[in-house]
Amino acid sequence: MYQIITGPLLWLTFIVFVVGLAWRVYSYIKGLDWKLDRVAYGTQTSYGVRGAARSIAAWIVPFGSQGWKVKPIFTIMFFVFHLGIVVTPLFLLGHAVIFKMRFGLNWPTLPMYAADTLTVAMLCATVFIVIRRIALPEVRIITSLYDYALLLITAAPFVTGFMAVHQLGDHTFWLYAHILTGELMLLAVPFTKLFHVVGFFLSRGQLGMDYGIKRGGMKGTNMAW
Repeated sequence: MYQIITGPLLWLTFIVFVVGLAWRVYSYIKGLDWKLDRVAYGTQTSYGVRGAARSIAAWIVPFGSQGWKVKPIFTIMFFVFHLGIVVTPLFLLGHAVIFKMRFGLNWPTLPMYAADTLTVAMLCATVFIVIRRIALPEVRIITSLYDYALLLITAAPFVTGFMAVHQLGDHTFWLYAHILTGELMLLAVPFTKLFHVVGFFLSRGQLGMDYGIKRGGMKGTNMAW
């Protein structure tokens, strides 16, 4: 079974993940209308690119935007959560070994203590996010079971991976659970709200382009919008 879930099933997962993301990105861009969405494709490109870059940079840096400064505790937990999700899987030694075996890829890895620290911090941040969604009325009213399911899908590979690495309980069970839940998370990305792993950059770049053009040099001109 191990050979199947780390071989053909893993290949299938990555194909669906990559093709699905590519289609979602294409559909997003194709669906934009420059008059409706205020994105200039062929004109004022330099203003738009600078605006998009500034907007993305401000929101991927902790406290880089006013929105992050308003809720400092949430901001810290948010970035801990996403740092753990991105860094841990990419640079975990066990993952690097599998990628080397299956795809011939090789890159630096994290020491075990760093991976453990990021995993525990990410799971603590997950608990904080869940409590926040329950405790705050303004967040609870826009939260559904779907959102909790996505948090569960996201956290499951980290819980099972931690259990497998430290051999807490049945190692084989936790190892298989870790691989399968990790593949489930990757498969969910193109088809759920988890698409924001890429969609964030698209939407934030779109807004930044809009502001960059209108407020970055073209304000007051005879542009149609």
